[in-house]
Amino acid sequence: MKRGHTDIGTFILTERRALGWTQEQTALYAGVSAKLVADIEHGKPSLQMDAVNRVLGLFGKRLGLVDDLPGGSA
Repeated sequence: MKRGHTDIGTFILTERRALGWTQEQTALYAGVSAKLVADIEHGKPSLQMDAVNRVLGLFGKRLGLVDDLPGGSA
């Protein structure tokens, strides 16, 4: 599992908990399944980007390009 997947999952988990939302509420607000929210939070590496962006959009974020770290992959 690459670091980026767990970073996104940790971000969503932290933001969701700060708002007092359950995975089910987050899923409802984003229009996705609770299983998808759980998969993101657990760092599942093969997810559809549009679905991840729907969840990230709740927190004012979206997936995008970032520069790779020197000396290796992110």
